[in-house]
Parts: sequence; C-alpha cells; structure tokens
Amino acid sequence: MRLFPAIDLYEGKAVRLLKGDYDKMTVYSDQPCQVALTFQRLGMDSVHIVDLEGARDGSTPNRETALAIKRACGLFCEIGGGIRDMDVIESYLSQGMDRVILGTAALMDRALLKQALSVYGDKIAVGVDVKDGKVAIRGWRETADMGLMQFAGELTALGVKTIICTDISRDGAMRGANREMYRQLTSAFPIDIVASGGVSDLEDIRALKRAGAAGAIIGKAYYTGALKLDEAKEAAQ
Repeated sequence: MRLFPAIDLYEGKAVRLLKGDYDKMTVYSDQPCQVALTFQRLGMDSVHIVDLEGARDGSTPNRETALAIKRACGLFCEIGGGIRDMDVIESYLSQGMDRVILGTAALMDRALLKQALSVYGDKIAVGVDVKDGKVAIRGWRETADMGLMQFAGELTALGVKTIICTDISRDGAMRGANREMYRQLTSAFPIDIVASGGVSDLEDIRALKRAGAAGAIIGKAYYTGALKLDEAKEAAQ
C-alpha cells in the first residue's frame, strides 16, 4: 500500500483544516518545499498536494508553490484543488506533476472528465469527498444529490483508475479512518482506492491495507507527531 503524506496549501503555507472548516485552520509551515524534503529524507516516495484556496474558489492561486514542491523533492506528486479545465490540467502535467486530481469538476463537468481521461489516462484521479453519505463539492462547502457508491460506480464505468476518497467528518479530527467505508469501496469496484481523512495511527494503516486500499493519505497525524512516517511505511508494507 502506497503512503501519501499531505501538504495542504493556503496562501503558500502548509496548513491543515479541521473537518474541512476554513475557519479552523492550523499553519504548520511557511516553507512547504522543506516539508516535502523532510518527507523525502524519511523515505517517502509520494506527496499529496491540495490547493485549498483553489478547491474553495475554483482557481489555482498556489500553482507555483505546488510546482516548486515537485521540483524540490522530485517525488511522485499529485495535485488537487481548483482544477476545472483542460488548460490547468495540461499546465500541471507538462510542468512535472505526476497526477492531477479532479474533484468538483468530475461531478459537475462530465465532458471535461471524459476528455481528461481520454488524453491523460491514469494521470487523472478523482477526489470523492463524502459528507453524511453524499458527495461534497466546492471545497466541501456544498453537497450534491449523489451518494458515494453511485458516484464511484459511474467513475469506474468511465474508466477512472484511482479514486481518492475522503470522509470529511474525520478529516483532521484524529478519530481514525472510516475503515468500513473503504472496505465497501474496495470490495465493490476493481480500481485503486486511496483512503483519506482520519488516518491516525499504525493500526489504521494496517487495517486499510487489509481492506485492500491501494494507498492512504497521512495529514494531521504526521504534523502533530502522532504517526511517524518511517513506522507507517513499515506497516504499509
């Protein structure tokens, strides 16, 4: 199982939100490139990057910071947040990003999703953020009339290879991952499911691996020192 330590960007800084609430933000570093280099030194091979302002506003104000992270660490980097047209997708991938994550656009603009998959294949992942069983969009501020399993089924049928699924109620809350939700997803769909939200300890890592998750995103647990990345990597293997 692949581990993705996370860097969430807001005004060029590495931050974390509590349950997606922009009013409950903690700034962990004003040098996100150094954070990525620390991931590299700890033996990580991947980084999950989110432009929080972009996710909320449909823009990419942290694009240059995200690209600088990729250049600095050289690890596999995926980026999500505010990516809602082909020009932005092409810009990220042509400048070195390894994978682009579509969130709101994947639900609201199926033509864009189909075009992106046609051109870039498995370099396109979809972020499915879940709130009270429904898919959340626009930086988690709205919920759509679409359930998780229905949306995951539609994405699978379209040829999406990777879904990054976040339980918003657990994100940043250190309550543990929603293991049953990921077990249901991996059992139902023959694609890569990456778990996000609430991954708090080594047992979460082991349980997600047993559930068949292809990856897990580690956020607040790393920044607070609750989870050491070298130990998490060993558990994931």
